[in-house]
Amino acid sequence: MGLGLLFPGQGAQHAQMLPWLEGQPEARPALDALARHLGADWRARLHDPAWRHANAVAQPLLTGIGIAAWQAVAPGLPRPAAVAGYSVGELAAFAAAGVFDADTALNLAAARAQAMDAAAAGLDTGLMAVQGPQARRLAEAAAPLSVAIRIHEEHVVVGGAGPALSAQAETWTALGLRCTRLPIGLASHTPAMAPAARAFAACLQTASLHGASLPVACNFSGTATRNAAALAAALAGQVEHTVRWDECMDSLAERGLRCVLEVGPGTALSAMWRQRHPGIPVRGIEEFQAPQGVRRWVEGQLG
Repeated sequence: MGLGLLFPGQGAQHAQMLPWLEGQPEARPALDALARHLGADWRARLHDPAWRHANAVAQPLLTGIGIAAWQAVAPGLPRPAAVAGYSVGELAAFAAAGVFDADTALNLAAARAQAMDAAAAGLDTGLMAVQGPQARRLAEAAAPLSVAIRIHEEHVVVGGAGPALSAQAETWTALGLRCTRLPIGLASHTPAMAPAARAFAACLQTASLHGASLPVACNFSGTATRNAAALAAALAGQVEHTVRWDECMDSLAERGLRCVLEVGPGTALSAMWRQRHPGIPVRGIEEFQAPQGVRRWVEGQLG
């Protein structure tokens, strides 16, 4: 029993996120590594929506911020019981579990983004969130679209060609579902990303991965593991397969967690967790003004 960690993926980034982060000495190594990838002016450039949502920016950004944020709040907290990352958030989650260091995580994030952009080059594809009664059942039957992320029976993300997404949105909206296109210009976690998954798997073969120091619930399987080879296979596999986020949350909850922290910008994962496991308190670190507030909250939950 103890603390669980969730690391968000693309879409959570914004210019005002975690304004206290640069003032934390513990976060400096990861922030320096991030600056080497995106430039020292990365925060100022976040005001440009096109720049902050570009895959080549967003994936290293979420990875670096997630790692820096955990390094800032971790001192004084107990060792987490388990961790999970949402989509590209897995890279920060793996780093938090000691699978690789911040530099490796950021290099992998850049390679992942490059491989995915190459696979999507010249294609009009994207992702769309779908919420409402029987959303998952309807999405699973909506060929040629694919279910990219499973969150809840009434909340999924689908991926595919832009015209197919628009047409299906009209049909589902008429049925009372809420459809929202996401600011991600490729169909991640679908078969369209098979070339990217192969390229990323090759990158992982040359990286130095260690067994995890704590269980990591993997998007690819929905189950937790510490094994380095299994983690590498899952990290590559999720690029072209459905993210089983519902099962990842269940895998963490089954470990008897007392509380959960969303480590990074935004609170979307906190909302998902609260809906699925309302009996286990969750907060996003962005709800706090400084690491001290995060630590006080966790200490209060763990007694």
